[in-house]
Amino acid sequence: MEQEGSAEKVNMAFIAAIVAVATIGGFMFGYDSGVINGTQKGLESAFDLGKLGIGINVGAILVGSSIGAFGAGRLADIIGRRGVMMVSAILFLGSALLAGAAGSSALFIIARIIGGLGVGAASVISPVYISEVTPAAVRGRLSSIQQVMIITGLTGAFVANFALARYAGGSTATLWLDYPAWRWMFWLQAIPAAIYLLALLAIPESPRYLVARGRDADAEVVLTRLFGAQEAARKVVEIRGSLAADHHRPKLSDLIDKVSGKVRPIVWAGIGLAIFQQLVGINVVFYYGATLWEAVGFSEDNALQINILSGVLSIGACLATMTLVDRVGRKPLLLTGSAGMAATLGVVAWAFSTAITGADGGVSLPGSNGLIALIAANLYVIFFNLSWGPIMWVMLGEMFPNQIRGSGLAVAGFAQWIANAAISVSFPALAASPGLAITYLGYAVFAFISFFFVRAMVHETKGRELEDMQG
Repeated sequence: MEQEGSAEKVNMAFIAAIVAVATIGGFMFGYDSGVINGTQKGLESAFDLGKLGIGINVGAILVGSSIGAFGAGRLADIIGRRGVMMVSAILFLGSALLAGAAGSSALFIIARIIGGLGVGAASVISPVYISEVTPAAVRGRLSSIQQVMIITGLTGAFVANFALARYAGGSTATLWLDYPAWRWMFWLQAIPAAIYLLALLAIPESPRYLVARGRDADAEVVLTRLFGAQEAARKVVEIRGSLAADHHRPKLSDLIDKVSGKVRPIVWAGIGLAIFQQLVGINVVFYYGATLWEAVGFSEDNALQINILSGVLSIGACLATMTLVDRVGRKPLLLTGSAGMAATLGVVAWAFSTAITGADGGVSLPGSNGLIALIAANLYVIFFNLSWGPIMWVMLGEMFPNQIRGSGLAVAGFAQWIANAAISVSFPALAASPGLAITYLGYAVFAFISFFFVRAMVHETKGRELEDMQG
């Protein structure tokens, strides 16, 4: 497919191919995050873990992710966007092999931290790369593919976990080579990681990175393949002009306004978007979904199937967002998502507040409340993936001016993963102490607050060129 550029043709086929490769990083992000969901019984029995131990082992990836996200922005300004994605692919591959083979909780935690470094780096660099090689008119749509691939990766992990557990007779049952199924759940990840690494060799470096490094001729070659020769020459001039007047290399201190001496408002907006995306509790569903549904009376097999349902609904919601984001804009979708999540989370909290404990110690939801909780939880997942799921990554990839894009992403990405860690590690203890109802009510409150944050702090970026971003 081709689209008219300013005087020539935009090579949409080439752009689509580049985006397809870059978003494999999103798939790996999702798979590495989701594979833990379904392995927790295996971890608990293999390493003799309690509630806190499970939280630490599950949350270990988030330690690496926060470091990877913070370091990736600066590293991308040094070795390039593609270079960081290649490092991420190597980390994914190593983590998959080591996590499956871990003989102790400590070694497993190290493996997951390594994987987290790749997740964090891919989470912030893939959207930046996509935004820097796509036309403004379709940038939101193409950037949204990142979230589609994240959810596809999550769903792929859920399907693989379900299939392996069903084939073996349970996640802790022996599978091939006398290893339990839960270990194979991690080893299977090595296949897409290797594909990602090889595919990255076929895509070019970001032209905006090349200009920032003084490689204007190389940038023009890439831009010519993307937009045609005449548009490429104009773009190089635009990109060069959008950088700081002294043409210094991007650095973290650029986030401070030179006149006021304070952090730029756009940076606070990015941090807020990143944090609120996690404070609404979405990764509790993705990390603990199987455990959560088993806790209210569903079997392991049914709980794993519910994970797959949530993943499929998430993909459908993200695809819907792709058709809307460049039409209605980013901000209206965020506002809709905040309102929808607040309402549905409130219903989930109410349903869990009715849970009863049987004589055998088992917990269940009375009457139709289990069905109500299931429907509300999946509506919540749909609202998230119609809005905050993809839109947060779209905006972080495009909202910062060229000079501070890498540094802005580093800080916002770090904040996002710290919030993710706080929610994910705390969930097992919170769910066991104040209970699921209070925990989900807390997430509902954050969703409610996020509505007013968006109204006050977030500015629409639909259709704007990256060189026109201010902050």
